[in-house]
Amino acid sequence: MSRHLLVIGAQRCGTTYLYRVLDEHPEIAMARPMRPEPKFFLDRNQWTRGIEWYVQTYFGGRDSAVLGEKATSYLEFPEAAQRAGAMLPSAHIIVVLRDPVSRAVSNWKLSTASGLEDRPLQVALTENLQGPSRWEATKTSVSPFAYLERGRYVDYLPPWLDRFGDRVQIYFTDELFDAAGPSMIYNAVGVDALYRPDVLGRRVNAAEHPAGTLDTALLEELRAYFSDSDRRLTEVLGRPLPWAS
Repeated sequence: MSRHLLVIGAQRCGTTYLYRVLDEHPEIAMARPMRPEPKFFLDRNQWTRGIEWYVQTYFGGRDSAVLGEKATSYLEFPEAAQRAGAMLPSAHIIVVLRDPVSRAVSNWKLSTASGLEDRPLQVALTENLQGPSRWEATKTSVSPFAYLERGRYVDYLPPWLDRFGDRVQIYFTDELFDAAGPSMIYNAVGVDALYRPDVLGRRVNAAEHPAGTLDTALLEELRAYFSDSDRRLTEVLGRPLPWAS
């Protein structure tokens, strides 16, 4: 019987690269298509059909040691953790995190390139400091404007840690892109860690829309905004954050 893994986020933290790293491994089959993401555990019309439908629909009967799905919206939904825990209680959960300010800028680039955002970067982030922006839930599964909220990673981890415990593996983007990153991931998943994927070190799914430079005052406000969540994240992980000064 195949084992399962879920890449649950965070958005704009290198998860597309991780998908490629995992999918290239001969012992791992990742859900297809990659886009749009399956979001199986968020869609009642899907998860109520059960595990056999899930495997047949997204893996097409591929007989691999590990079956994996990437859906970066999962991190933000406690109900996804609950449903995944009930259906795949032994699944391996992977989370990738990066500097939340850099993540916010990348998120803005993506939303802008997708035609969802028309505000300049400085304006969008300054307004987001005042609170959440309204969005149309019929168009996207999560808000395309949650530039800052989405970087408060520690707020989203508890449901997954409660359900999956030490099967939740949390990495930093820099670790993932390091030359030893794929081996680290493969070893944690329990497959041949000596395999070298062709995608190693390549830049994939980069948001190319020009962002400009954040002014010093706004950058300081953003660092202050994330200071508490970063502190709590450090406590949860038990190790320093690479972006913390």
